[in-house]
Amino acid sequence: QVQLVESGGGLVQAGGSLTLSCAASGRTFTNYNMGWFRQAPGKERDFVAAISGSGSVTKHADSVKGRFTISRDNTKNTLYLQMNSLKPEDTAVYFCAAKPLGYSWSDYPQPRKYDYWGQGTQVTVSS
Repeated sequence: QVQLVESGGGLVQAGGSLTLSCAASGRTFTNYNMGWFRQAPGKERDFVAAISGSGSVTKHADSVKGRFTISRDNTKNTLYLQMNSLKPEDTAVYFCAAKPLGYSWSDYPQPRKYDYWGQGTQVTVSS
């Protein structure tokens, strides 16, 4: 089992910045590829960004590319999402998720391919 706890959400004005954190415990952190997803009310859970176990490979959704950056600190068992130039349409609950390295990397945008999820943290961007 992997336990994931997100933090760092909040209310911010458009154009502002937030950094989300996801603290992992329970298993060897580097054995998991990690992802960030978000879900707005009444909508599906969407892919935001993913990072490989070593941190050497990252992917970002087109909607956040150039504004958001995923990273991880394997010495602290922590995943991050730096969010800049926030827009009202970024408002959602943000979730971190983990899937074992043995799973296909190419599945990184698919929520159902992740085994473990945090409880989510709310991000609200006002216009």
